[in-house]
Amino acid sequence: MAIISRKKIIFPIGTPLRGFLKRYGKEIDIPLHYQDLTRHIGQTSLYDRYGQDTLWLSVYYSESDREFIYQNLQALYAFLKVGGDLSVVEHLYIDRVDVCTYGNTRPFRVRIVNRLNDNFDYFYVKVADASRIYGLELEDILSPNRVRYLVYKDTLIEEHIAGIPGDQFMKYHLTPELNRIRLAKEFIKFNERCFVRLLGDMHSSNFVVDITQDFEEVHYRIRAIDFDQQSYERRKAIYMPKYYKQNNAIIEVGIGTLSPATVRQYQQEERSLIANRIKSSRYALKDVLDSMMADHVSFAEYEYQLKHELADHYKNPQFLKCQNMGEILKQSLKSLIK
Repeated sequence: MAIISRKKIIFPIGTPLRGFLKRYGKEIDIPLHYQDLTRHIGQTSLYDRYGQDTLWLSVYYSESDREFIYQNLQALYAFLKVGGDLSVVEHLYIDRVDVCTYGNTRPFRVRIVNRLNDNFDYFYVKVADASRIYGLELEDILSPNRVRYLVYKDTLIEEHIAGIPGDQFMKYHLTPELNRIRLAKEFIKFNERCFVRLLGDMHSSNFVVDITQDFEEVHYRIRAIDFDQQSYERRKAIYMPKYYKQNNAIIEVGIGTLSPATVRQYQQEERSLIANRIKSSRYALKDVLDSMMADHVSFAEYEYQLKHELADHYKNPQFLKCQNMGEILKQSLKSLIK
């Protein structure tokens, strides 16, 4: 079973990462900080369609603050989606701002609605954490999923990743009609992606399941939605979703449907796909790794234990020469290519 060592701390954006963000156009200049959203004067509990408390609170602002905050939130959405073209938000309005009561950094979720057809979207405003930014960037490069994010000083803006939360999927969607083989295959590939790129804490509340109907079949895509534990923890099991008891319902699907040989085949398929992504995005990946290797995103005792566990796992003593998490991650990707 995977157990987190301690509560994840926030690592500020250092000079190397700030340079990377500016070089790749991920830093914007807009006068709205995370702290501006904390000036709410009231709040109400938010419930889901089943009447359960979501542990999110809808917040309210004074009239003087609301105009400034909502106008700048619309501008943030325009930068996130279309590079700052404000004409696209003429028919959009901010319907609601929610704050998460159980997250380490109390992120804000913004619901924005098209008044012409009532279609809506979400995006998030969070305290910028270097670990999370590295995780977002690596997700964009090494996974089959694209993610958009922007940074303004110490504020992080993220797009919404759509899908059924993993815990809800296991509670309401594991039906007899489920294509168990395809779901099990996707979980194996998801586990492999997380381990290779050292993304931890992928229990059922930190990923979503995206379901796509294709002719007579159904495809599943498991997507991470929490990137705080990128290259942070000391134990290799933390980076393997298969070791979290919260994921047991999906794990049991795989145990009941796939042979060990099939599991190995799917693992190798995903590693081959990651290797191809590395080759096609090698320059951006090099810049990310160079920044991480010059940065501080974990603790020396964590790095020491992890490199020894990975050296033993891969039977590769080169891990023992690594000095920080950036070097450990680089060696993990090298092992995959070889």
